[in-house]
Amino acid sequence: MSVVVSAENLTKKYGDLVAVNGINFSVKQGECFGLLGPNGAGKTTTIKMIQCVSPKTSGKLEVLGMDVDLYSKEIKKFLGVVPQENNLDPDFTVYENLMIYSRYFSISKNKAKERVERLLKFMQLEEKRDVMIERLSGGMKRRLIIARALLNEPKILILDEPTVGLDPQTRHLIWDKIKSLKKEGVTIILTTHYMEEAAKLCDRLVIMDYGRILVEGKPDNLVKERIGNSILEVEANSEILLCLQRMRLEFEVVGDMIHIFTDRPYDLMFTLMNQCRLNRTAVRSATLEDVFLRLTGRVLRE
Repeated sequence: MSVVVSAENLTKKYGDLVAVNGINFSVKQGECFGLLGPNGAGKTTTIKMIQCVSPKTSGKLEVLGMDVDLYSKEIKKFLGVVPQENNLDPDFTVYENLMIYSRYFSISKNKAKERVERLLKFMQLEEKRDVMIERLSGGMKRRLIIARALLNEPKILILDEPTVGLDPQTRHLIWDKIKSLKKEGVTIILTTHYMEEAAKLCDRLVIMDYGRILVEGKPDNLVKERIGNSILEVEANSEILLCLQRMRLEFEVVGDMIHIFTDRPYDLMFTLMNQCRLNRTAVRSATLEDVFLRLTGRVLRE
């Protein structure tokens, strides 16, 4: 697969603040590439540089083989963007929002009508075509914004928190649509705070923090490499902590529980029952969220 986005030592500064600090990554054609990280990690800043709406400070960034500093207008023609906020025009209907937006790409009226009809069907909004924006649910608005982003038949679709605040049914519907777009060869760049979403949709991803990339890889591989297959959860107390330290096991204290990372949880549980006084215990599969929290910490950031 060819590379459609390439960043080398990409840096963005706002005065003394380094928002993106010399990162390197590439996005391949037809894949879903995720950018994960806590608030302020540099995800949205990176996205804005790819969109050519925020100039980079230094480094190299190419989109579809074009330098973002030299070919921003040309690059934008091939991008579809779903922003975090709902920025639909409340003065127009669903259908009118799409038709008016098509003018930004100089799409002929007949071709625009054809695409609008197809996208309304694709996003299951046909029955809402003549409804004003204020009468749409949050999920309908997000689906409409995705439809709008596809009007110019983009080569790269940028999704910035596409399912934030949506109910499970709408979220799964949008996931299905994203998967179908990927099958059609559309390259997708995704930012999300939902680790399940990233694990289901992303072929590869990076986890960022404080403007740097901490890890990069396939979701499943990152879980296996950083955590293992399973986590044994044990109720925390000072006696068990001392016991685990004597056994030199790798663990993390999370509230009133201890997380022990292992590929053989039931064997370990049996061993601990013989050597430590266990109270409440549980075994579960390790997830991408475990990797995320272990790398970026559990302190709330706002």
